[in-house]
Amino acid sequence: MTPLHLTADRAGERVDQFLARTLPELTRSAAQRLLEEGAVTRGGGRVKKNDKTAPGDVFTVVLPDPAPIDVLPQKIPLDVIYEDGDVIVVNKPVGLVVHPAPGHPDGTLVNALLYHCGASLSGINGALRPGIVHRIDRDTSGLIIAAKNDFAHLALAEQLQDHSLYREYEAVCVGNLKQDAGTVRAPIARHPTDRKRMAVDVLHGREAVTHWTVLERLGGYTHIQCRLETGRTHQIRVHMAKLGHPLLGDTVYGAKKPYPGLAGQCLHARRLSFTHPRTGRRMTLECPLPPYFAQVLTKLRQLV
Repeated sequence: MTPLHLTADRAGERVDQFLARTLPELTRSAAQRLLEEGAVTRGGGRVKKNDKTAPGDVFTVVLPDPAPIDVLPQKIPLDVIYEDGDVIVVNKPVGLVVHPAPGHPDGTLVNALLYHCGASLSGINGALRPGIVHRIDRDTSGLIIAAKNDFAHLALAEQLQDHSLYREYEAVCVGNLKQDAGTVRAPIARHPTDRKRMAVDVLHGREAVTHWTVLERLGGYTHIQCRLETGRTHQIRVHMAKLGHPLLGDTVYGAKKPYPGLAGQCLHARRLSFTHPRTGRRMTLECPLPPYFAQVLTKLRQLV
């Protein structure tokens, strides 16, 4: 495999931590294994995991070839909202992982799409993520669009880049937001020490913008609508936590104790709007709030 050349941007950071922060596909333990195997060098010399970086240090990293994973079609029920020869839009339930990854080799949305669509999925994102244009978290429900061919995939990816692929969510956050609407502009990057989390990082994060509006005030909670201008991992969850109002049920960015009746955060991708890649027609699709979300609202209304 072609070596990667990474330039350190901080002083005094442990090399294993720098590698895990710079290469999202690496956990810190995986970075330490590479260091122990001599797969990381600086100036031609081997590096220890607890060595420190200096600004301008150039590290050469040789990543191992990924272990082959056969992604097979699986008969998993799909709630198809719209489908034609170019795209398919699905209402994803809570608990369904979008594509295979370590710890989730099968039983994913991709496995279900392969069964439902056969060979009709784009190959731009490789064998593990055929057709996948964007993702939503495992414990987030709602609309996700997949491409059936490379032509549609490229067109939808361009709409993601220019923000014309509109995504609107509903959520319940903890606390009572003081304003009726607002915008969070805060760059997001991988958390420097916890690879399962994201964090606001002004220096190294990628631009992230979330617009929110209050739909209903429920005592110590607020039902909100969120519109994404960008699509960073965990964006709404990180941004609302940044405001001091983490999503109800979010044990990663909020209270560590799960909320009764919730498998994860109370977050639903309700509306999706895009320009059809082939016809040029603007399409807007939506799906109702799922039972878990509606039940939470009912419960909170009774407490007000």
